[in-house]
Amino acid sequence: MKRTGLLSLVQWLSPAFPVGSYAYSQGMEAAITKGLIPDAQALEQWLAAVLAQGSGFADTVLLCHAMVPGADLTGLSDHALALAPGRERHQESRDLGAAFARITNSLLRQDSPPLAYPVAVGAAAGGLGLAIADVAPLFLASIAANLVQVAVRFIPLGQTEGQQVLANLHPLIEQVAAAATETGLDQIGSAALRADLASLWHETMDVRIFRT
Repeated sequence: MKRTGLLSLVQWLSPAFPVGSYAYSQGMEAAITKGLIPDAQALEQWLAAVLAQGSGFADTVLLCHAMVPGADLTGLSDHALALAPGRERHQESRDLGAAFARITNSLLRQDSPPLAYPVAVGAAAGGLGLAIADVAPLFLASIAANLVQVAVRFIPLGQTEGQQVLANLHPLIEQVAAAATETGLDQIGSAALRADLASLWHETMDVRIFRT
């Protein structure tokens, strides 16, 4: 069961899983446009802040709590949406979560309600027989991988450079994921202020490729 569950999780977190995550940049499009992320080094620093001090950490904490049997999924979803720094990020979490629920419902022949994205993934992952400590780093890595692809397409950045940034972040991902498994809901916060501001700047851009 564990091996099959791990394969299912990898499938769900793959860029090929059709939830539409490729269309969202979490404000990075605005940051790149303003010259805040001009190269691979700046990208790594930006992503480190998002993963350790921003939405990456917060979403992983919510995922961990959603995996606990009997969790209040509706309450967790509301909590996740309340943490969104602006309209676009709020909509992103809702849209991705709804798409994830729709697809996994079809695959698993179930009828789970739409939830904020990290909660939807956590709720589904809770039925795979996997340890929370194993799921958390893979979820966080999927966030990083999606944002790296944003940079590859929009800075633009070479594919090899993008993959090197992602590889450099692996130790941080492990560290943050481990901390997320031990963090209570009342301890969730964000200090990635430029990333949050960038998501707000994005809402006012006249020309844009990404939805957030």
